[in-house]
Amino acid sequence: MVHGIALQGGKALWYRNRWIRSKRVEVETGMPHAPGPRHGGFDTVNTNVLGIAGRTWALVEAGSYPVELSDTLDEQTYNPFDDTLTGSFTAHPHLDPATGENHAICYEATIPDEVRHVVIGPDGKVTREVAIPVKHGPSIHDCAITRRYALILDLPVTFSMKALIGGHGFPYRWNPEHRARIGLLPRDGGADDVAWVDCAQVYIFHVANAFDLADGRVVLDACVYDTMFAEATGGPAGESLGLERWIIDPAAKTVARTTIDASPQEFPRPDERFFGQPYRYAYTMGLPAGDFAVGDTRIYRHDLIEGTKQTHDFGPGRYPGEFVFVPRADDAPEGDGWLIGLVIDLPNETTDLAIIDAQDFAGAPVASIRIPHRVPPGFHGNWIANG
Repeated sequence: MVHGIALQGGKALWYRNRWIRSKRVEVETGMPHAPGPRHGGFDTVNTNVLGIAGRTWALVEAGSYPVELSDTLDEQTYNPFDDTLTGSFTAHPHLDPATGENHAICYEATIPDEVRHVVIGPDGKVTREVAIPVKHGPSIHDCAITRRYALILDLPVTFSMKALIGGHGFPYRWNPEHRARIGLLPRDGGADDVAWVDCAQVYIFHVANAFDLADGRVVLDACVYDTMFAEATGGPAGESLGLERWIIDPAAKTVARTTIDASPQEFPRPDERFFGQPYRYAYTMGLPAGDFAVGDTRIYRHDLIEGTKQTHDFGPGRYPGEFVFVPRADDAPEGDGWLIGLVIDLPNETTDLAIIDAQDFAGAPVASIRIPHRVPPGFHGNWIANG
């Protein structure tokens, strides 16, 4: 289900929610399934909503083609980027603000020996789709880019036939036999050009950012876990190690890890105008200790230059999801803008879209829009400017 709130002229025009009309939704609800081609019979789309090339897309990894949504959410079509995408996509493409391209690392269970680097051009069509050999069918949820590289997170969560036979919808499990490594793929290079660097046996769902250093090394900031999907239930169970900085040396084949903040946290976001570039601020959502779930009342602002952290606490019974940074203007300095996200008020069974001034991060929201019911916790959202 996609949830949308339209803002214009300082007012909320509407809130609405719409099912992505897969064939399963048609069976369950009687609503006709959405038009458009399916990829390999998969059409569940449930992870992210993102603006690409001036259009709005609902996304999922390892299966369905994207679903294009109208601005009002009333129209939807399964659309492989105007028939230019040949395989699965990802929930986390990343826009390079310097080129207008979106970069993605894609995988699917039916092809366990490769992942693909896919590039969407500024016109919303695929311009590059390069296969990279891998082993065991790794689950790669996110990626990162720098000016020189696309980063491949080949970590020890891999396809599990046992989980598939057991009927689990996400047949991937922790695999300590899988070699954990980071691949640095030159952005116009092929599979033979990847510099693979071994790393610790850990897992990363989401990156904050990455960038090149002048000496050839690469910085990667991400939320890290000691393990993931190791339980029999297959749920996302793993101990959060907090926000870390990895410095990857492709010449020495080493990864140096430092902890930015050991507090359990997730959904790291930068000011996206600086994605793939040196940057200063990262914003994260607090997690309850030892659990990957909504259940903490805090979000954080990390100053990576000063090495400090600010906290915004929404108070008892109020649980934020992922917050997105929106700049005050296209040319505003980094960090000058707002943080926007949903906050569940559990005691009252309502939800607020809270807007925080990033320059007064710990202060009260500058605006709040009340939704008179509880929006179920989801994964990702984004601010999409129309017009």
